[in-house]
Amino acid sequence: MATNGANAEQKTQEGEQKNQIFRHQEVGHKSLLQSDDLYQYILETSVYPREPESMKELRDLTAKHPWNIMTTSADEGQFLNMLLKLINAKNTMEIGVYTGYSLLATALALPDDGKILAMDINRENYELGLPVIQKAGVAHKIEFREGPALPVLDQMLEDKKYHGSYDFIFVDADKDNYLNYHKRLIDLVKVGGVIGYDNTLWNGSVVAPPDAPLRKYVRYYRDFVLELNKALAADPRIEICQLPVGDGITLCRRLN
Repeated sequence: MATNGANAEQKTQEGEQKNQIFRHQEVGHKSLLQSDDLYQYILETSVYPREPESMKELRDLTAKHPWNIMTTSADEGQFLNMLLKLINAKNTMEIGVYTGYSLLATALALPDDGKILAMDINRENYELGLPVIQKAGVAHKIEFREGPALPVLDQMLEDKKYHGSYDFIFVDADKDNYLNYHKRLIDLVKVGGVIGYDNTLWNGSVVAPPDAPLRKYVRYYRDFVLELNKALAADPRIEICQLPVGDGITLCRRLN
């Protein structure tokens, strides 16, 4: 009986893992809410009806890509778009672009003379979404650079004109470098400006016990996310707000 019970428990855990994997394979379905129905209600009531047609087109296009789990969720895209308008952002940066859903949300929010420095190691993914961005009439706001972001940031820090020049910076890239990004970005964002770090709740794994069954990549990056969260909470140069939107986003407002 004990063996049967253990087998049943194992099957239950495996089933839960499969459900979790399936859920996160649905593009735009990154949610930490316990109820899928509640998340769907939010999407269908408040997000999809107000989603710009160009963002819907890019979301649908990205859904067909094998790495669609990397995209920004639709509710987070809506959040970023409104946030940028609230802070009247004009000069922004994005590290980690993928097909450009969050990039498009940003570009649509900026004034016509707004600028985005967008960096990603994969131009091919960016160019997948570029026709949609061009059709939306906002491609002129984007300067895309292919390659690692850290060398670019180091070069910018050597020129004082870039210090405190960014209104908003969004980071959705290699989690093992988040702290390295923060050490540099804090000098590039203006006082009163905002840095947004994505995935700071990391599939909810930040509260998982050490022996929890986690996907390999989730387990690998979890410690880096935990380290980042601890460092941001203790950084006196910023005030922070961590929100359970998408896979978790932490906003850091520079104080000095």
